[in-house]
Amino acid sequence: MRGYPVQVNVFGLENSVMGFVYVILLAVKLFAFIDAATRRTDAYTAADKLTKPAWLLILGLSVACDFLLGSLLLRIAGTVAAFVYLLDVRPALASVTRRR
Repeated sequence: MRGYPVQVNVFGLENSVMGFVYVILLAVKLFAFIDAATRRTDAYTAADKLTKPAWLLILGLSVACDFLLGSLLLRIAGTVAAFVYLLDVRPALASVTRRR
């Protein structure tokens, strides 16, 4: 037997899935950063959360690490920070700034 007539890439599917996950998580981080930038500054202190500049710094570094650095640990930390913002801070800000 001569083997396969074409080269077999056994990691092709895994690379495709990981690339898709990377793009989705980058989109989540960008959304969190843009959302944090568009909220009012006084709403952060009224909701008893970190200040707006602190969240912009955290989320901005999270996005920058994805573009500039290849460190998996920094990407995971940035993803956690984005989800903390989206699941904890954003609802608190929305409840403070909700119009009646």
